[in-house]
Amino acid sequence: MRLPRGFVSAAAWSALSLALLSGPAAATDVALSLSGDHEVPPVASPAKGSGTITIGDDGSVSGSVTTTGIAGTMAHIHMAPSKGTNGPVIVPLTESAPGVWSVPAGAKLSPEQLEAFKAGRLYVNVHSAEHKPGEIRADLQP
Repeated sequence: MRLPRGFVSAAAWSALSLALLSGPAAATDVALSLSGDHEVPPVASPAKGSGTITIGDDGSVSGSVTTTGIAGTMAHIHMAPSKGTNGPVIVPLTESAPGVWSVPAGAKLSPEQLEAFKAGRLYVNVHSAEHKPGEIRADLQP
């Protein structure tokens, strides 16, 4: 049987609808408020930081943190073995302007790191000469 010109089969329509509805991967925006109180162990510091880090369902990472009251030497996203502990660097941030630390373009979490984010085991901290292990910190809570 020959279908009329312009006719779309039910199967083709379903596939097209699914493609249109699925759209781009969803993302979670995490608002951050960094302070010395959140460091492990806590640090007495007047420094503060704020910003937003966005984590996509595909592991993509973007965003930045702006700091005040600190001469930051470096900043990172870390993955801790458990909540409230320290862990290794997984995404180094770059100072894109004085006191502004940004996620590099194209940064992406591995599947293991994405699961750690969902479990609340990622954090951002900013280091200084006075506090080399980290002066201010905020947990990345989904």
